[in-house]
Amino acid sequence: MLKIKFWCTLACLLAVSSFLPGCGSSHTSTPPNVQISVVAAGTGSGTVSSAPGGINCGSTCSASFAAGTSVTLTATPNNGSTFAGWSGGGCSGTSACTMMASAAASVTATFNTAAANTDQLTVQLAGTGTGSVSSAPAGITCGTTCAASFATGAAVTLTATANAGSTFAGWSGGGCSGTGSCVVTLSSNTTVTATFNTSTTPTNNLTVKLAGTGTGTVSSAPSGITCGTTCTAAFATGSAVTLTAAPGTGSTFGGWSGGGCTGTTTTCTVTLSADTTVTATFNLSGTINSLNHIIFLAQENRSFDHYFGALRQYWAQNGYPDQSFDGLPQFNPATGAAPLQGPAPTNPGCDPTAPYPADCKPTASNPVPSFHLKTVCNENTSPSWNEAHVDWNLTDQVDQYNDPLLNGFVYSAAHDFRSNLAAGVPPKKDLNGNTAMGYLDGGDLNYYYFMASNFATSDRWFHPMMSRTPPNRDYLIAATSQGTVNPPGTNANDSTPLTAPTIFQELQTAGITWKVYVDPATPAQGGCAGPPYDPACLVKLSSLKNFSFGQTVVTTYPQNIAPISQYLADVQNGTLPQVALIEPATDDGTDEHGSNSDTVPTNVQTGANYVAGLINTLMQSQSWKDSAFILTFDEFGGLYDHVAPQPAVNPDGIKPLDYQPNDVCNNGSTGPTCDFTFTGYRVPLIVVSPFTKKNFVSHKVRDFTAILNLIETRFNVPALTKRDAAQVDMTEFFDFVNPPWMTPPSNVPVQNTNGTCSTDPPTP
Repeated sequence: MLKIKFWCTLACLLAVSSFLPGCGSSHTSTPPNVQISVVAAGTGSGTVSSAPGGINCGSTCSASFAAGTSVTLTATPNNGSTFAGWSGGGCSGTSACTMMASAAASVTATFNTAAANTDQLTVQLAGTGTGSVSSAPAGITCGTTCAASFATGAAVTLTATANAGSTFAGWSGGGCSGTGSCVVTLSSNTTVTATFNTSTTPTNNLTVKLAGTGTGTVSSAPSGITCGTTCTAAFATGSAVTLTAAPGTGSTFGGWSGGGCTGTTTTCTVTLSADTTVTATFNLSGTINSLNHIIFLAQENRSFDHYFGALRQYWAQNGYPDQSFDGLPQFNPATGAAPLQGPAPTNPGCDPTAPYPADCKPTASNPVPSFHLKTVCNENTSPSWNEAHVDWNLTDQVDQYNDPLLNGFVYSAAHDFRSNLAAGVPPKKDLNGNTAMGYLDGGDLNYYYFMASNFATSDRWFHPMMSRTPPNRDYLIAATSQGTVNPPGTNANDSTPLTAPTIFQELQTAGITWKVYVDPATPAQGGCAGPPYDPACLVKLSSLKNFSFGQTVVTTYPQNIAPISQYLADVQNGTLPQVALIEPATDDGTDEHGSNSDTVPTNVQTGANYVAGLINTLMQSQSWKDSAFILTFDEFGGLYDHVAPQPAVNPDGIKPLDYQPNDVCNNGSTGPTCDFTFTGYRVPLIVVSPFTKKNFVSHKVRDFTAILNLIETRFNVPALTKRDAAQVDMTEFFDFVNPPWMTPPSNVPVQNTNGTCSTDPPTP
């Protein structure tokens, strides 16, 4: 051996021969061969073949391949067996295994005896493109798992989904053809080929996500999506894809979001210009999640006794069962549910020996009783901070002695009317203030009385603070007025927009759809020109104008402020947002506000008829099935009510900051009514929904920020302030398990509009 090494080394040095064994060589040598072996295992049987050829195991289970060769092993089970998978050599799964011949390797192919009466279904992918195939029942998810066993005779549905940039060209084998889903009925082991080709047409992926507490499926036309199973599919760019939602048993469809889809109609069409995701929400039936739309409207300036004080009389006259209801005591029965009958309440009237131009001098010797107004057009009585506190008690306006006598309504009205006459801004005729004690009944407000009697109301529903419209409307959307008790612009402390977040900001952040609908009226009425309408003008007709967020709506969410005609269209088309505020039609004269001018009186029957149109349109539409319409009034309007404001939570710890010089509490007084720790007075409420309990009356104390609490509860957004957080849950108004009004009442009356309209001084 040493001699051989010596001569080889010498020969190499002398360059005598470059071909001796062990010598350096200048040519490329033949790569070494690598041996790959296959071992069969398991309780079943089958064969394994290789590409390039060499292995055909059962016969030849080992072969040598040039190093660096890509070798693909394919397993085929015999009848009565299934291929369970690879192990060793870097192989795994049940699809063909491709390995690189770089070192000797042993691969095990496991075949198991198939369960009795089963056949294997195998999917092969072909073509120049890419995609996937899934099966129902589950088993195949190919590219990953391309073979599975199913019971003989089973009908297996295969669904192909092309990847972006590819199209599904069709099926072959197993009786499959075309490009739709294919159903294979197994009678033997079967192979189906799905061909995907590179798309020559640009495509975008459409993805569907399922959300909510319930169950359901979404399918597409053209086909491609069947979600829960296949939730993403590629469609040609620019194509219109219609999605259809089908709620599962015990669930309801809660609505669409994303991709331009909104509303609760079960279909939505998406036009693809980019990859798009749409969410379909399904909610469990029998819970608050069945309520998909909350619509609320606060009309103007009516107290509870003024509008609904005679409701118990209406029940007796129209065959409704009697129940406890704290209206005007003269309409209570002598026996039955408390409260029982009592005399009509009174207020001290003005001393007749001191007529105008003297101020009203209230005297107990001239009582003014609660009485039926003979007119549906009354002069506007004042609900401002001072008057609201005088109404509480003529001599203890800050409640130092806890004695809300509610005896100042007549004086407040008379004092205000006499002051207006003296100032001419504009003059009023009821100089004795009798209007404040007047009420309307079921003949005047037949629509409201019917709806309150068939659906739900409350005799403990208050506006949030003892003052006039603007700060109470601030509470309606933000649960605070941030310390203001007077209209914006009263002084430097209320001259800038409020910064408190509104409910709409929280909804926007949470992805909950919302709109504010306003009556645009006409420019001659102080409204907006159009259509189309300028969002900057529409916002000025809404309570959003008091908030800095109002300008954000104009610049960022202009589609969320819309004319009332859009509400009617959204109701009919099933495109209502999840939360909607309807602002009163003030400029159109249908807001039910007291008459500010004797020459242009406001007719409450006309206003009630306008509201009837909004509610009736909802009841007669596809949107009815999962909506609630909440009607209330923004404050009491200086009109008599016999129940005092109730203790409440200061929303944010801010004290009143914009008193006028002569305002009650601006003299250093610190009585309870000088803070935001009392509600305002009672106002009417009607809750109309397919889920509303029949003939229901709540007796729990709430102010109307409870509407915000309901929205927050339903859509899982946080409370805005301590005030709305403290409200009693409104779910007691509803029965979500057995909805009473899925079919709305068929005998809804037409609102009377033939009442006498006069602003002459009323006579008790």
